[in-house]
Amino acid sequence: MVDEQDRLLPIANVGRIMKQILQPSAKISKEAKQTMQECATEFISFVTGEASDKCRKENRKTVNGDDICWALSALGFDNYAEAIVRYLHKYREAEREKANSQNKATSSQDKDEESSEDKSGQPAYQQTEEAPTPVLEFSVKKGDKS
Repeated sequence: MVDEQDRLLPIANVGRIMKQILQPSAKISKEAKQTMQECATEFISFVTGEASDKCRKENRKTVNGDDICWALSALGFDNYAEAIVRYLHKYREAEREKANSQNKATSSQDKDEESSEDKSGQPAYQQTEEAPTPVLEFSVKKGDKS
């Protein structure tokens, strides 16, 4: 059987997330962290199970972000589903931009390599820069409809 701690989210991560919303001077008891750890783990399992059932009925093996959004809505968590849909859209947009900038860098690099061969026909050393990873922030505020 799976060890209980292996099934749960890491308590340090749960505590860190909890601390972000509290005043800097606030303290969180071990019991509060453990309770939230159990609740968050159960919530993730509940939503994922619903999404997995949908995928199984559709003969698919991979649960994707759209399935999670559907499950949140189907389970009555419409406010969360709306926020996650917005996040998912921003995430996919950032990933497309990242892929596009890498493709442009690669095609530009290929052209540079063709023009920067030394007399022996060997490519000259190229130093490449990776595109910066976009930072996405996500927060849900009570009553937020934007």
